[in-house]
Amino acid sequence: MSEHDEHSSFIKTPKQLITIVALAFIVPVIGIVLLVKLVIDRPTADPAALTPAAIAERIQPVGQVSFTAPAGGEAAPAQPAPAAAAAQAGPIDGKKIYDGVCTACHAAGVAGAPKFGDKAAWAPRIATGMDTLLNVALHGKGAMPPKGGNPALSEGQIRAAIEYMVSHSK
Repeated sequence: MSEHDEHSSFIKTPKQLITIVALAFIVPVIGIVLLVKLVIDRPTADPAALTPAAIAERIQPVGQVSFTAPAGGEAAPAQPAPAAAAAQAGPIDGKKIYDGVCTACHAAGVAGAPKFGDKAAWAPRIATGMDTLLNVALHGKGAMPPKGGNPALSEGQIRAAIEYMVSHSK
């Protein structure tokens, strides 16, 4: 008889037969038990993680956008907007505010914004008066967002930037 006879079985003794039958029963039962345990014992979220305060802490912004650039052109450390406004002392520099915020649109005349120094474009606006110009800048008009897109600016800072632009457009 050859070693690889196709009609022979790898089970040669009754002990092997009992082992195979037992494993054929036990292995699927263990698999089913583990599968049921996996489905029933799903991990749950910590109840403290579902409170409104915990959710607000997880979804808070990781940074803030600043529309002002330092005079040297180098990146400055980020400050929260109220702290930046409070840090300003002394007279308000309209040129600095224009360079940091207004220049984005008024330098190129984006979306109908009057270009800096364009006397013809500024003349009808200057004729309406400083209060009207200030009101438009504070509340926005057309494509111009309120406060030029920087809500941290004070009314005095907006006025200084307008006075700077107007003084170069007369």
